[in-house]
Amino acid sequence: MTQTDYDLVIIGAGPAGLTAGIYAARARMNVLLLEKTVPGGQILVTDWIENYPGFPEGISGYDLAEKMKIQAEELGLKIETAEVHSLNLSGQSKQIVLKDRSITAKSLIIASGASPRNLGIGEDKFMGKGVSFCATCDAPFFKEKTVVAVGGGDTAVQEAIFLTKFAKKVYLVHRRDELRAAKILQERAFANDKIEFVWDSVATGMEGFFGLEGVKVKNLKTKEERTLKADGCFIWIGILPNTSFLNNAVETDEFGFIRADATMQTSVPGVFAAGDVRDTPLRQISTAVGDAAIAAVCAEHFIENL
Repeated sequence: MTQTDYDLVIIGAGPAGLTAGIYAARARMNVLLLEKTVPGGQILVTDWIENYPGFPEGISGYDLAEKMKIQAEELGLKIETAEVHSLNLSGQSKQIVLKDRSITAKSLIIASGASPRNLGIGEDKFMGKGVSFCATCDAPFFKEKTVVAVGGGDTAVQEAIFLTKFAKKVYLVHRRDELRAAKILQERAFANDKIEFVWDSVATGMEGFFGLEGVKVKNLKTKEERTLKADGCFIWIGILPNTSFLNNAVETDEFGFIRADATMQTSVPGVFAAGDVRDTPLRQISTAVGDAAIAAVCAEHFIENL
């Protein structure tokens, strides 16, 4: 095979990427982990994690990410801050194009994760001026203020509950008449007298001059429109895969998530996917870690069989 820079390159340093790096480093592979921001991924902005095995009292997202990073680095994993611009997977050697250079690898694991979806109602105007996607980051700015939370899944409900530690009132706007979140989270939300549910409704606009002052909502059944006076708006309506660099290099589903088989291999031999970027029915830390373990071991087997 053509000489390559690395046995394995991993893109993304969330729980999936760090786990893959731990397995690859323990296997004594020549491996490089690329992360465009800081290691940890979305769990860095998760206040408290209660469903990850081994932490019965729970653990903060930051602390869990830091433990994963330290473990990986102590095993010898090299983590580099760099953004991947494109991939060339046409040959046996996988080419990863960065801003200042290109590197090659025998195998590749894509663990680039996903990002929050926008409402598309002008929230860009109020980013940093009332609009946020991260309660853990920004909730303290809204102490004793009124905020709007948009969404009905696990993240939306969990973060809305967290917001009540600071805000005096939280409107939770959901387009249906029941939540999609886990029952235990629903029970906690319904029992929290700081949360007011705005059912069958969607956010349609934002008001404010220097900063956010209100969120327009529309009831989908009655067509009634009103403005919820609020100092902040937190948005949790789903995620989009971080796959803009792929340029159709591997097969994806209609939403852009990477298709992979039971071994985490994509449509390109030797290229694997793990974590939130993958087409999967569940996106949790535990599933990302499981994906990554399979991907790393299968990447090792792929390289051995070259």
